[in-house]
Amino acid sequence: MRTKLFTALAIGALGFSACSSDDDTLVSPNPQPEEVTVLKGSITSNLTVKAGTVTLDGPTIVQEGVTLTIPAGTKILAKDRSSYLLITKGAKINAKGTSTSPITFTSSETKSGSWGGLIINGKAPLSRANASDPSTFGTEINDQIQYGGNDVADNSGELDYVILEYTGSNISDDKEHNGLTLNGVGNGTKISNIYIKDGADDAIEFFGGSVNVTNLLVVNSEDDMFDFTQGYTGTLKNAYGIWTSAFTTNEADPRGVEADGNHDGNGSNHVAQSNFKMEDITIINNSQQKTLDKDGKEIGTMNDFIKVRRGATATITNLLLQNAANSSFSDIIDLTDGKGAGNSATSISYTFNPESLFSASKVKLEGASATKNTSSTGANTTVFGWTKYSF
Repeated sequence: MRTKLFTALAIGALGFSACSSDDDTLVSPNPQPEEVTVLKGSITSNLTVKAGTVTLDGPTIVQEGVTLTIPAGTKILAKDRSSYLLITKGAKINAKGTSTSPITFTSSETKSGSWGGLIINGKAPLSRANASDPSTFGTEINDQIQYGGNDVADNSGELDYVILEYTGSNISDDKEHNGLTLNGVGNGTKISNIYIKDGADDAIEFFGGSVNVTNLLVVNSEDDMFDFTQGYTGTLKNAYGIWTSAFTTNEADPRGVEADGNHDGNGSNHVAQSNFKMEDITIINNSQQKTLDKDGKEIGTMNDFIKVRRGATATITNLLLQNAANSSFSDIIDLTDGKGAGNSATSISYTFNPESLFSASKVKLEGASATKNTSSTGANTTVFGWTKYSF
């Protein structure tokens, strides 16, 4: 996760069309959704994209009250690094692929950082200074677009059998998009069977909200595999994250899990801080690559497998951590932080392999509970057969 800075990147998108015609706005004369082959600008009426290949042309924002439907088997091809898809509060995305016909979000440039990823904003609660304060916050790419609210069960639609690849384009020198960004998304939203691969910055980040995610495969994310912040209260179940042997990153502190209780650690006394669950999780570091920064310091290696900090409470069960013999890492579990430790109510049950690389000094609990065992099996990989990834 990066420090959130204001940018006007998306402001200009609000006046563009949602189709490929010369008209600057899309006005549907009837309630029936219109099929399109180009997604662009501000989408103001229900749309169903045409099955096949659809171009994502620059910043694309689905407005409140509008549903975007993407049929199974569709390929959404991002045109360039400025392209991203944002679902605003009160809007919905229905992207329901199947195991034989998944939906793929990709880019014409097949490398990490090629486009801006998928962002969903909802109306579910966030951490905040007082319970009576508005539970809203400005979206990372444009703080004029708000997320959050008081509806735990808010419904932003459904994602099922979806691939997100080559995401993470830069917004500024200090900030990049994630693969899948979930901002205040409620648990009425259904998200399952997701494959995120070869992305810059985080694969998935939960900014508050209560949405549950099941069956998530992450391969070669350049920063954190699984990131939680700002009062997230849902469950991530059956998730597998891996760095392959040839993988390399220039990130200074990439992690398997990074969890903050509040936004950027700036609300140590905030209410409704992150208190979430992870069940059946595998994190593997096989990367043999090492990168030096301009000062000669080694970067690009696994910083922490699990980092819980800044008031966050995590309950993690059936966690399998695995590190290749020649792959570097800093800590196995770390609850320490300069802006506040992780909550001591955190509980983690895990296996670490190989035993020869285990060191008690790399487990920093700050009063929390962590039970090391030899029986955790982690994620069930059989459900990921549809991705064609070879485990």
